[in-house]
Amino acid sequence: MAGGGFTVDSTPVTSINIGGKLTFSIFISCIVVASSGILFGYDLGVSGGVTTMVPFLQKFFPDILKKVAGTEANLYCVYDSQVLTLFTSSLYLAGLVSSLAASKVSAAFGRRNTIFFGGILFLAGGAINGGAANIVMLILGRVLLGFGVGFTNQAAPLYLSEIAPPKWRGIIGTSFQLFLGIGVVAASCINYAASTHTWGWRLSLGLAVFPAAIMTIGALLITDTPSSLVERGKIEQARKALRKVRGSSIDIELELEELVKSTEVAKSVKQEPFKTIFKRKYRPQLVMAFAIPIFQQLSGINIVAFYSPNLFHSVGLGHEGALLSAIILGVVNLISIFISASVIDRFGRRFLFITGGIMMFVCLIAVSILLAVVTGVNGTTGVTKGHAILVLVLLCFYSAGFGWSWGPLTWLIPSEIFPVNIRNTGQSIAIGVQFILTFVLSQTFLSMLCHFKFGAFVFYAFWVAVMTLFIIFFLPETKGISLESMYTIWGKHWFWSRFVKGEEDQENKP
Repeated sequence: MAGGGFTVDSTPVTSINIGGKLTFSIFISCIVVASSGILFGYDLGVSGGVTTMVPFLQKFFPDILKKVAGTEANLYCVYDSQVLTLFTSSLYLAGLVSSLAASKVSAAFGRRNTIFFGGILFLAGGAINGGAANIVMLILGRVLLGFGVGFTNQAAPLYLSEIAPPKWRGIIGTSFQLFLGIGVVAASCINYAASTHTWGWRLSLGLAVFPAAIMTIGALLITDTPSSLVERGKIEQARKALRKVRGSSIDIELELEELVKSTEVAKSVKQEPFKTIFKRKYRPQLVMAFAIPIFQQLSGINIVAFYSPNLFHSVGLGHEGALLSAIILGVVNLISIFISASVIDRFGRRFLFITGGIMMFVCLIAVSILLAVVTGVNGTTGVTKGHAILVLVLLCFYSAGFGWSWGPLTWLIPSEIFPVNIRNTGQSIAIGVQFILTFVLSQTFLSMLCHFKFGAFVFYAFWVAVMTLFIIFFLPETKGISLESMYTIWGKHWFWSRFVKGEEDQENKP
């Protein structure tokens, strides 16, 4: 390879000892890149609060105000409106579309430039939403935000995994979810402060442009990942980037040689990534790319994030109480993400998944029983403030379990398990699957809540039980393993080894 000076053979790349120092360059780069999580979190948190603001409903959804004023309305059905849910879910449909293209964009132009492009789309979407004069502008703004989310959510987790030393990849990888949690809390606080003003909804939606501007400008000031630079044949730039992120005291030549070899071996396979990823030996990673984002969405957390203000308003906390409850949920989630980040590289991924899943399951069952007893079968019995507060407490524990486990790890696991030749493709699949489920569930939840009532929480509890068992039996531990050596974990697993070793045996036959 020109400029690299390395020879490539077909032997597997051996593991090397990568420097474990957290340099100032890594610190700044991770803050800039992980800040894309603030934008995603802000969009998650702002929509639910805005849809409870009276001026917003008066302008766009006056029929819902009539339901709220009704004295005999089913408390589960007050916000059941397909147009209202389209305001929320259109972002995720657009994110799905852009995530399908994000793989090729990230491979051709790099992780950093993909994040920058996503930031530009965020800026446009936030500005249109803040100045929306009708539902068409409202949906258009959300669609542009969705395009931005699709690009940044594909590139940012990859950037964080590729730039991090193996020893610190857990805490650095979870920083995306940490910033996402900050974005949710920030949106909830702004909603609460702006809710008393007639223009408050414009402020809530329009303020997305400020973090978008910071991230977009910051993306111009950081380097791309060494892996991405090598993938695009920019060896000398990759050498400089490695020296910058690892520190001048670390010999980076062995790591660079391993990156070049891995990339050359990947390029020697004359297959399209979308065809390669379906080969038998990549079956474990492909299953994880589908299963983990599907299970995250079936945990019900984004529904709680989207519609917690609507839910708490429905069960008797009032307008301001509902917005304040959303803040409390966001803060609890944020604290649990901090705890997760501090222990993930010590206790590993599986421990966090399993303990978080158990906590979420217990809380969802408890919420469904409480609502069934208090509201009655038809959901027409009034709810006292004390019962509403108890629902809030249970959902706080549920949110803590999610922030401890499925929140950060859903971004981390897909970004670290794929080999370099299909890493972009694998991440795009994971993000695309997540957007499909997010769109479907966010579009249907309010109708589901109206028809299933307390049974909606039983539905999500069932899936939390299933996904926790899936982790116990099928996800190997990835703690402390370099990205280039990650293939070894599947050959040692009781189930996945039959796919990996079987394929290797077929390829090694004369």
